[in-house]
Amino acid sequence: MIVLTSLVVMAAGFWLVFALIGAVLKLVFGIIGGVFSVFASLIGAAIGGLALLLVAPMVALALIPVLLPVAALALIVWAIARATRRRPDVVVMPASR
Repeated sequence: MIVLTSLVVMAAGFWLVFALIGAVLKLVFGIIGGVFSVFASLIGAAIGGLALLLVAPMVALALIPVLLPVAALALIVWAIARATRRRPDVVVMPASR
């Protein structure tokens, strides 16, 4: 019975040691993966920003035919609203002495 108990204790000890080693390896590789992920996201953001700087002017030029009528309509609405606005009455108060 003592032999069987010692075998079970030894097996449980090996299991705990290997579980601890596995947890440490998982933590280490997770940290390494996180560092690589941060660097990759920074590089991706930089490359994406450069691509946006290259593509944005072309997209703006391509949208001019759509934006010009909208801008003209907005200008007409603004002009009508400004022309029909009532001017505030200006009251000049005499200076008190």
